[in-house]
Amino acid sequence: MNNKIGVIQGRLVPKYQGRYQAFPIGMWQDEFKVAQEYGLDLIEFILDFNDAEENPLLKLGGVDEIVKISKDTSVSVKTICSDYFMEAPLHSSDDKVAEESFKILERLLEASKVLKITDIVIPCVDQSSLKTKEAVNRFVEQITKIIPKIERQNINLSLETDLAPQPFIELLDKLNSKNITVNYDIGNSAALGFDSDEELEAYGDRITDIHIKDRVLGGGPVTLGEGNANFKKFFTKLKEFNYRGPFIMQAYRDDEGVEIFKQQLEWIKPFVNE
Repeated sequence: MNNKIGVIQGRLVPKYQGRYQAFPIGMWQDEFKVAQEYGLDLIEFILDFNDAEENPLLKLGGVDEIVKISKDTSVSVKTICSDYFMEAPLHSSDDKVAEESFKILERLLEASKVLKITDIVIPCVDQSSLKTKEAVNRFVEQITKIIPKIERQNINLSLETDLAPQPFIELLDKLNSKNITVNYDIGNSAALGFDSDEELEAYGDRITDIHIKDRVLGGGPVTLGEGNANFKKFFTKLKEFNYRGPFIMQAYRDDEGVEIFKQQLEWIKPFVNE
């Protein structure tokens, strides 16, 4: 496939404040050097709700620092996982929260211009799930407002949802923009019991960002190959779609991070490089 392989931020440094996935304040620069050492192409930046203004994506001068360290290490930042919107959904029923989150999205788009970001992942899972009609309607209303801007900028809002294939396609149809795309998380899909062939048939041509993870059905993350994700089946079907986006390692981590990452990187490489 010859695609670029990257890592979600925080997997190559010790857990930040003991949290499983978080923007590692004070350590994020170190991660670029580790990524370079392992021959990775990319780091998918995270924007957390906690300490958001300390994140270089929003902090004054921060984007310039990202550009410099990317240049020094040849490890690019082309995608952003905006976990911020899990805590403060764009479609929150609290108008103040929704309004503030929309402003954050606009600021992310400004930072993305300089970094030449291709995808901003919008997680609509867990507390930001789109499981009710009201939530979907609010989400569509918010995203529709930003579509002209993302189309001008040619940047994708890559949606990660826990919706089954049919409701997900209906959501994409409502938004009706080539720049509203799909973030596909292999592990989350397996945990929800979805069939990857069915999902790819529905929207395989709309996927622009893939998270590599394994989970057990109805449960949490495990090391690659030990859960319910059928990687062979997924990658075989994916070939039909000429996928050109990145593969982002969001695999199981322990407190230390690096050794278990190395093992899983070697495990997945044959699938990605087929």
